[in-house]
Amino acid sequence: MVRTKIVIDCDPGHDDAVAILHAARHLDLLGLTTVHGNNTLERVTHNALSILALGGIDVPVAAGCAQPLVAPMHAVAEAHGTTGLDGADLPAPRAAPIAMHAVDFIIETARAHQGELVLAVIGPATNIAMALKKEPRLAEWLREVTVMGGSTALGNITPVAEFNVWCDPEAADVLFRSGARIRMAGYNVTSVTGMAEADIARLRAGGPVGQAVAGLLDFYLGRGRAAIGLQIAPMHDVCAIVPYIDETLLTWRHAHVAVETRGEHTRGMTVCDMRTLTEEGRVTRGGQPPNARVAVASDARRLIDGVVATLLGYG
Repeated sequence: MVRTKIVIDCDPGHDDAVAILHAARHLDLLGLTTVHGNNTLERVTHNALSILALGGIDVPVAAGCAQPLVAPMHAVAEAHGTTGLDGADLPAPRAAPIAMHAVDFIIETARAHQGELVLAVIGPATNIAMALKKEPRLAEWLREVTVMGGSTALGNITPVAEFNVWCDPEAADVLFRSGARIRMAGYNVTSVTGMAEADIARLRAGGPVGQAVAGLLDFYLGRGRAAIGLQIAPMHDVCAIVPYIDETLLTWRHAHVAVETRGEHTRGMTVCDMRTLTEEGRVTRGGQPPNARVAVASDARRLIDGVVATLLGYG
């Protein structure tokens, strides 16, 4: 079976770390690109390199945009701690970022693998927006863009906005208007898909990778429990990866997604027109044509069991 070629655009981040480790075992991971988000660009790039060292994964890392397109830089995400990956002593990076900027790495990798490459955008969409502006043909070159961001319902950083989109709404707007083939795994699904204490205990009983991830997730769950009473450590970013491993783990529907960039109370909201909630994407009641496949449900237990098994497989 031919593995899907993928580049992961990320801001590690606890759930990013799991997504990277999971993808590396199931997909043809061609590289990581980093972007501002959960922490500073310097910090998340260091974290990405440390995750690769933990998993013994040898792929290039290209650092990208350090701030949003328009909005001012936001504060560090508290859920991930001071370093962005609090909770475990991760190995020092074994390599440095490559000299190429993330925007150029995305363009050149897509050019080299036209029609084959999936770009996983699991942080703010700044890098992909800049890449689309620099090379408009990118939208057609990519097989698909899989996004962890937005929501069909509630937000997590404001009542209606999810963190990744809220960090750079203008960039997300560029992406959803681009004509690229998009999957969106939003907070409505990712927030209920996560590791419980029993799952973390299974990881802790495993090898060095499992033990390190257990430490990370124990911290992440603790922060979520203290802040809003969470009983799981949400695996937000993993949900953007799993469709290329097993598409049945999430339920998808066609919808038109627009990004609110101006609303006083709604900036960063993904306005998902669920009136087109049909597999065929039929437009009803004056709706716009679908521009994304949106996740509306997850088989959370089966998904998490698969991720735990993968992490334990590192030994």
